[in-house]
Amino acid sequence: MLSIVFPGQGSQFVGMGKDILDSYPEVKIFYDEVDDTLNQKLSNIIFNGPEEELILTENAQPAIMVVGIAIIKILSKRGFDVNNLFNFSAGHSLGEYTSLAALDSLSLSDTAKLLKIRGKSMQSSFPKDEGYMAAILGLKKDEVEEVLSERKNESICQIANDNAPGQVVISGEIHCIEEVIDLLKEKGAKKAVKLPVSAPFHCDLMKKAKEVMSEEINNTLFDEPLVPIIQNVSVQPTNDTEVIKKNLIDQVTGTVRWRETMLKFVELNVSCVVEIGAGTVLTNLTKRNSPDLKRISLNSKENIEAFMKEYE
Repeated sequence: MLSIVFPGQGSQFVGMGKDILDSYPEVKIFYDEVDDTLNQKLSNIIFNGPEEELILTENAQPAIMVVGIAIIKILSKRGFDVNNLFNFSAGHSLGEYTSLAALDSLSLSDTAKLLKIRGKSMQSSFPKDEGYMAAILGLKKDEVEEVLSERKNESICQIANDNAPGQVVISGEIHCIEEVIDLLKEKGAKKAVKLPVSAPFHCDLMKKAKEVMSEEINNTLFDEPLVPIIQNVSVQPTNDTEVIKKNLIDQVTGTVRWRETMLKFVELNVSCVVEIGAGTVLTNLTKRNSPDLKRISLNSKENIEAFMKEYE
């Protein structure tokens, strides 16, 4: 069995997907649709930059999404339909939205709108430069949770991503994050890396964004996805649109449980994980979490063609 996965913020780079567009010009209509929907030339930012524009949360999220959908459309136009090829799907944070668009649960235009609003609301939920995220290397989730539970003050610092054994991301207020990092290093953390993101995502500091997204998601049409999606906050496969919507809302402040998602794939007898979109972050995390799973990245003409030849 195969599962598709879609990357989250941080995978973006100027020029991503350009070689694919050059090789498969028919996907230009999907970039044009997103441009028209958002009333901006997002495609120009994707292909030409500047980088400081692309990395803005409100641009990065729909940008990463449309690159993934372009690849899905290439496969579909050549007879590799999602529901005939894949058994499950998942996405890392914003990647859940890409997944739902790929599964025909959300329209492309609605997905772009939701991600633009999601990016803006997350950015504005907490004052700039007063919070951040840091990757903690060398400790497991339980070890990080133990340190967090021992803290007495009420400042917010929470686990945002449980990506893999030894790679946990924390999110919160600056002074609190710095205090926690010192405690984690005392506990044995090898390294703490500040992430290049503009706000402290996936923690209670995003409550305002959660309220915004609750209204937007509940006013958006969702169809039943072609195959079950395993969502970040529940780690359970579902086709139920009401469950999907609730989990998307909870995800704004909830932990991205990616390590457990990979274990769920193994439990469900998935044999191969196919990452679709820019970069290879999820492919690398699959190797760390479940090394026996076959891993494929579809992010260039060469590996798209190789994949279609293997599974024709």
